[in-house]
Amino acid sequence: MSGLDAVAPYWWRRLGSLKRLWHRWSLWVWLMLLVVSVLVTLVWLAGRYEASQVQSRLEGDAAEAVNDIRAGLARNVQSLQALNANEPGVEDWTQGAVKLLRERRELMRIELRSPGLTVIAHADTPYRGPVFELLGRDNAQTDVAQACATARRFSGPIYSTSFFLPQTDGLGIEMIELCLPMVAAGRITGYMVATYSLPGILADLVGRQLTRSQEVSFVEADGTRLALHGTARRGTRVFSAQQLLDLPGNTLVLRMDSWHGAPDVFPNVMTALVTLMSIALVSVTILLVKDTRRRLRVERDLADALAFRKAMEDSLLTGLRARDLEGRITYVNPAFCQMVGFTPEELWGRSVPAPYWPPELAEEYRQRQTIRLAGNMPPREGFESVFMHKDGSRFPVLVIEAPLINAHGEQTGWMSAVLDISEQRRVEELSRTSQDRLQATARLATVGEMASLLSHELNQPLAAISSYATGSLNLLGVGPHGTPQADAEDLKDLSMAMQRIAEQAERAGRVIKSVHGFVRRRAEARQAVAPTALFDAIMPLVHLQARKLSVRVQVELAPDLPPVLCDRTMVEQVLLNLARNAMQAMDGPVPPTVRERLLLMRVRQAGANLGATRPRGWLEFSVADVGPGIQPDVAERLFTPFFTTKVEGMGLGLNLCRTVVEQHGGFLGFEANQPHGTVFRFTLPTSTASDAAVEDTPVSLPSAL
Repeated sequence: MSGLDAVAPYWWRRLGSLKRLWHRWSLWVWLMLLVVSVLVTLVWLAGRYEASQVQSRLEGDAAEAVNDIRAGLARNVQSLQALNANEPGVEDWTQGAVKLLRERRELMRIELRSPGLTVIAHADTPYRGPVFELLGRDNAQTDVAQACATARRFSGPIYSTSFFLPQTDGLGIEMIELCLPMVAAGRITGYMVATYSLPGILADLVGRQLTRSQEVSFVEADGTRLALHGTARRGTRVFSAQQLLDLPGNTLVLRMDSWHGAPDVFPNVMTALVTLMSIALVSVTILLVKDTRRRLRVERDLADALAFRKAMEDSLLTGLRARDLEGRITYVNPAFCQMVGFTPEELWGRSVPAPYWPPELAEEYRQRQTIRLAGNMPPREGFESVFMHKDGSRFPVLVIEAPLINAHGEQTGWMSAVLDISEQRRVEELSRTSQDRLQATARLATVGEMASLLSHELNQPLAAISSYATGSLNLLGVGPHGTPQADAEDLKDLSMAMQRIAEQAERAGRVIKSVHGFVRRRAEARQAVAPTALFDAIMPLVHLQARKLSVRVQVELAPDLPPVLCDRTMVEQVLLNLARNAMQAMDGPVPPTVRERLLLMRVRQAGANLGATRPRGWLEFSVADVGPGIQPDVAERLFTPFFTTKVEGMGLGLNLCRTVVEQHGGFLGFEANQPHGTVFRFTLPTSTASDAAVEDTPVSLPSAL
């Protein structure tokens, strides 16, 4: 190998390195050129923008100045017309003109002229000498005559052309005349001529904020200034704006000039822009790095989320199925595939009929899917259907469908959640079977309850029947050979005893019927019953037991008591049970302070605060004894079913009484009777209100039963 051949690879490597270096630096050079061009463009655009902003503001100020002048001149025309409103005399007119000249500094002179333009009266401004003192008024007569002729033709105010009027101080003022015809009864009775100073118009009618930093002037078409007002020139760059002031009979050109220094923004803007661009480039680089890292992090999070969703969907027991707008299956999860026995590849892209549709129901499902594809979605609570497994077995499913919305808020299809409810159906069947068994058991328990209640409630009428029967036998006085030995008085008592036996037998029948309805949870028919009738029905039984226990019974009924609306048989049983319990409580040693065993039964008016649940009248029934009272441990369980302190008691009486009272809307309670004993109180509704508004309360068994 020659030396040249050995050196060639080195130069090729050097050349490649130089090319790569040039490529790298060329990118920076192009970047710098781009930055410089952008900066230069920005500086130029900034200057142009500043100039356009100044020019736009100046155009707006010029238009505003024209509007101010036009409004001021119109206001002056109205004031001049007001001078001759009531056809005043010459002296009154002169006084009004002087006052107007004092208020409007732009007006130099006001004249009142005859129809032949002869001056009748005039007034000059008080702020300077008469403007026509040097040349006289006749020098401007031509302009006045021409303006008034035009005003007469148009029947309105007309402005003359501007003219220069020399003054005694060696200077002059540019003037303009206004001729205003005065019309009365359709004919011209004279003219009113007002002389304006163009500099005065600029000084007094243009807003001060417009002339504080700008010059405003009236110019001719060739640029000659007629009048000038404003600040002196400052700066090296002038901005001008012109607006036409159209007046009746004359048109003036308003010019507004604004002087500004040349925008010396290049060094400042350059420095600021370089700094801003550098900060912007660094910020963009940092943001790009952060954005790249954020994108990578989001991609990792998205991958994790997809993996998590995939794992979650794979672990679900609920089948998921997605379909597009044309009904083709686009996604199924493993639970759905396991449910129907098909693989995802066998289901993807399938439409109508689906392979898991039973053939006999395929037409019905096709119509249902057509309705859904038309936009009529099923309710979100779902609908039941029947699917077919790949092996041909059918199973019930619950399908819940919802629109499938993409990230842009557009519907791309439907997502369905499919639940296999075969196990639920089996559980429901078992539940129905168990319910039937429970109902049968409940009926048997009801029979037992009826037997217990009947045995408890029938004890009283049957005991009464037995007592009356025994008394009857005693009255008959059956002798040793079975021959009756009763006289007429005994037969009378025997007749009454037989009547009582019949009444108690009838009462036993009513008790059986009432308890039967109570156990069957029927609504009892209620009627209006007087409190005296309730006591009349139970007093024979109460007195019968009272004689046996040596108890004195005292009944106190308040006067004018209204009838109560109640189930008569059940309420009589409540009163009888409470009275019987009270007498049994006094069957024992009597405290020394108690002189006699007294059973006190009262009825009085009661308020709704005693347990009433309806806005109507109530009666309070109370049964008081003078026994030993109720101990605290017994009071807590007093109304508990099957709890009793009696040897032969069943523990159902007080619980039944409370249930009956509460079914009538009332309240049953007890308290200590001073100085000895216990008082049981309960309330019942009266029938004074409209009975049609009172609903029968359905009878139900005590909760413990």
